[in-house]
Amino acid sequence: MIGARAASLPKVSISLNFDHTQPIVVRPVQLVARMVSEHKSNRKLSRIRTSAVNLQHLRYAFAAADHGSFRRAAETLLLQQSKLSHCISQLEHSIGITIFERFSGGVRATTAGRHFLGTARSILEQMDSLVNSTYHVGRGEAGRLSVGFYTSISAGNLLATLVDYKRRFSQIDVCLKESSRMRLATALRNGALDIAIVTGGLPLQGTQSMSLWSERILLALLEEHPLARQEVIYWTDLRRETVLLSQYDPGRELEDLLMSKLVSPEDRPKIARHDVSRGIIKSLIAAGFGVSFVTESDVGVNFSGLTYRELRDGTGPSRVGFSAHWRADNDNPALANFLKILGERYPLPVDRA
Repeated sequence: MIGARAASLPKVSISLNFDHTQPIVVRPVQLVARMVSEHKSNRKLSRIRTSAVNLQHLRYAFAAADHGSFRRAAETLLLQQSKLSHCISQLEHSIGITIFERFSGGVRATTAGRHFLGTARSILEQMDSLVNSTYHVGRGEAGRLSVGFYTSISAGNLLATLVDYKRRFSQIDVCLKESSRMRLATALRNGALDIAIVTGGLPLQGTQSMSLWSERILLALLEEHPLARQEVIYWTDLRRETVLLSQYDPGRELEDLLMSKLVSPEDRPKIARHDVSRGIIKSLIAAGFGVSFVTESDVGVNFSGLTYRELRDGTGPSRVGFSAHWRADNDNPALANFLKILGERYPLPVDRA
């Protein structure tokens, strides 16, 4: 009986369905109705999608919803009520829904209006946040700056510069990387670092550099060491000492400096190289294994039992220079502001000749 009834109905066969094997049976009236409905729906969705929603009109709608009245919202916004009402009507027309029910006592958001305003408010807050953060990032006032180094930041100019930069640009995330000279150069070349601050130079194609400060070379030794009685120690005073050096930077650079100061092998001390950090070297000094070299910034951390003395030659204190290096194509605004601070704090000497 059911089969006979079904056989009496007109059918339209569409040769392929989802599995491309079975015919789909649809009543002609249903097919036409569905096509008309989908056409209208698509036109409506297309109109909504392509309508430009005025953000200022959205803000007017938020104010009206918060105050429950076009009049009070207009007074708060210092607008004419007619203008606010007109703008909200334009908004309703552009999105195709009625946001507010109007009555003599004020306005009340419809169910669809509450949904729209709640979602739109969240989106607008995110947009405001995006515009604000993008503005600050573009000015170098927000974002991220990565700084590489291999010297101590317990004290000295590098620490002071970082503190000054963080004070001026508190929204910048400053990421520090302590590593060897070679690894810093690789990270700089690969874009993992914005800037590297090292002793001496950093030969690397496509980079720019800036000379910064210099620090005195000090001798770290036990307080009861005989040389500790001297206010100033000369390089030639080290001939009978054991000098402990780290294999890490700037240990090798300090060793080269020692060799340049004491050309004669008879004047050179015994050198003991260790594959340990500068902190471990200080522990070895405290244990009586020898003496070592540090820069001024290394003395920021007190180490029990140790003292420091200035190293000199015939021309005065021995110093090591620092320089900053960055990629020439780095357009990070946060880097530009950091370089500006470096230029202010450590200007190039003026040639008075």
